[in-house]
Amino acid sequence: MGVNAQARVDLDRFWDTIQTSARIGVGRPGGLARLTLTDEDRQMRDQFVNWCKQAKLEVEVDELGSIFACRPGREPDLPPVLVGSHLDTQINGGRYDGIAGVLAGLELCRTLDELDQQTKRSIVVVNWTNEEGARFSPPMAASGGFVGRYERDWIYGLADDEGKTFGDELERIGYRGTRKATGHAVDAYFELHIEQGPLLHAENKQVGIVCGGYPSHGMRVGFAGQTAHTGPTPMDLRHNALVAAARWATAVDDIGWDFAVHDGKATAARLVAWPNKAGILSETSEAVCDVRHPDAITARVMAEKMRRAAFEAGARAGCEVTIHDEWQWGGDIFDDTLVDSLRKQAQRLDYDWRDIQSQAGHDAYFLAMKYPTAMVFTPCKNGITHNNHEHCEPHDFEPGLNILLHAVVERADR
Repeated sequence: MGVNAQARVDLDRFWDTIQTSARIGVGRPGGLARLTLTDEDRQMRDQFVNWCKQAKLEVEVDELGSIFACRPGREPDLPPVLVGSHLDTQINGGRYDGIAGVLAGLELCRTLDELDQQTKRSIVVVNWTNEEGARFSPPMAASGGFVGRYERDWIYGLADDEGKTFGDELERIGYRGTRKATGHAVDAYFELHIEQGPLLHAENKQVGIVCGGYPSHGMRVGFAGQTAHTGPTPMDLRHNALVAAARWATAVDDIGWDFAVHDGKATAARLVAWPNKAGILSETSEAVCDVRHPDAITARVMAEKMRRAAFEAGARAGCEVTIHDEWQWGGDIFDDTLVDSLRKQAQRLDYDWRDIQSQAGHDAYFLAMKYPTAMVFTPCKNGITHNNHEHCEPHDFEPGLNILLHAVVERADR
């Protein structure tokens, strides 16, 4: 059936939702600090649910707090088409990362209502919990749970820096739902996202069709040492966990430089230690690092170097090493048919587009492990993201929104 070929989203209405979001969980000037399962996250969730109910969408919340807003199709028993992303942000986040993808799904449904069009399959707009992993590691926890990569109770047990657990905080903000986290039939998943890189802006391209993701490997590693006085304790009797984590962090950074010539990257993103006070050696520490490279084999080589570096760092500092968590994602994971449908719509709508690889992690990576999945990238100024100076203009979103509209409807009318 398809939607009218001339149909377009209401860009002003979409931008109004973006601006409303930008007033919830304000961080540094121009940015957001809306960490998952905080009071600010609850406020944004409430706003999103209210918008969805006004649009006559049927709202459900699953056991991991992800919100599913369904626009019923003519044959509602068929597996639905999902459109989504996340509403949580980094601690120094921008206004668009993830948020634009969720609100794009809402705008898509509002547009179909105005056109009085009901698709064959239902369309479900999704807000995934804890995509960022800024408060509870690892990232993309709820989408990982949705496809069975993580167990529900394991996710509930994840703790933040203050010892508060995912499960308790989910209960506290009132978003521990009853919908099962796993086992759902899905026809396809689409995600719109800002690029989080500089290519589209630098090349003046209106939209990117994501054809794959950089293979990425991450680890959360703990180091166990022993407290001691910093003055009289001989060097050969020290077991300084802070030093062990620091050695690993710098070793991982060196791996990134070793492979940078072919766009390899390695990141030491987090280091915490206890007691972490002057006058005493730290007994415990934990660090989070990751590596990524456009070539899967090279990425695995970098990951093995990262693993070895952790044990070497522990040995040099006289500390025990425990790998608490590992994850990997990326590669040639997106569905060819869906990717081609996005290209076709970009060409038909006469937008200036290019194929592009994603270098960041997204909920789409986990969805692609089980369901046909595709992504659309929109430009962001100079590729600045995870930063309060992340910036987009309304016109940056219009091509991606319209491509998404037509591709989703085409798929939902199968």
